Amino acid sequence: MVSISETGSDTSGTGDGITDQQSRTRVLLVDDEALMRAGLRLMIDGARGIDVVGEAADGRSGLDQARALEPDVILMDVRMPHMDGIAAVRALREEGSTARVVMLTAFDTDEFLLDALRAGAVSFLLKDSPPQQVVEAVLDAPQDRARFSPEVLARLVRLASDGQGTGPTDAGTTGTGPGRAAPAQTPSTAPAGITEREWEVGRLVARGLTNQDIAEQLFLSLATVKTHLGRLFDKLQVTNRVQLAIRVLELGG
Repeated sequence: MVSISETGSDTSGTGDGITDQQSRTRVLLVDDEALMRAGLRLMIDGARGIDVVGEAADGRSGLDQARALEPDVILMDVRMPHMDGIAAVRALREEGSTARVVMLTAFDTDEFLLDALRAGAVSFLLKDSPPQQVVEAVLDAPQDRARFSPEVLARLVRLASDGQGTGPTDAGTTGTGPGRAAPAQTPSTAPAGITEREWEVGRLVARGLTNQDIAEQLFLSLATVKTHLGRLFDKLQVTNRVQLAIRVLELGG
């Protein structure tokens, strides 16, 4: 599985267990299949400091559970009755929830993938992912470190590079936000309103480099890289590193 790290700091642990200083990761399972929820619980509950604190069978009840339980991470299915996973993620973001969402689905279609990430999901895994990959995605989600099944990442890069699926996804979307396509730029030219240095940083994020890698490659301090990223988030109207990578690729980076 491929990881896209949010920070350049060393976040690796010293083992599979957790220390007294580390908080446990509280997880909510949202899937309309009871058997899938049971399998996920067996897979991750108690693993490396993970506690499954609740379950829901659709997006609407998932929102209710998220409000009541305030989990750190939500494992969310895409296709569910009453409210699908993508709509639920959007609602969580609109409400200001701090829960990180890992999409776990049997489908990796273009529409689901891009819409889920644009809505605010941190990671996107297929349901046949090995247990260890699911555990790692859950543990990485609170730090906004994205995890993708290899076939999902390959599809994501191809879609963004080809400019597919980049039309508006929400009514009223304007400007150069993640839901609107924009004219492609040559890789060496920054889009209007973006400085050349910010564009360099954004392009390296799209290649999967960590902040530390970017700092070393561009001879910048880590703090300066983070400042450029913060400005890119604001200018390109994205909320996480995955959305930034998609947007940069859409713009020709």
